[in-house]
Amino acid sequence: MIVNKLGEIMREKGYSNKQVVELTGVSRNTIKGFESNASKRIDYDTLDRLCVGLNLMPGDLLVHIPNKEE
Repeated sequence: MIVNKLGEIMREKGYSNKQVVELTGVSRNTIKGFESNASKRIDYDTLDRLCVGLNLMPGDLLVHIPNKEE
């Protein structure tokens, strides 16, 4: 399973949803969905905006958690 760490990163850096929207240009609803790990997909443009705006690499934001069967 792939999960994102946006909520964790936001807490570590002290960013509010509004600040992340301003830094990245990504919509408030998308940020909220990612922050709570409710989003099921991400497009490359959104990933790029998050990485550029928050000074991250994709591997900083996304993490693979093996399934129990793996």
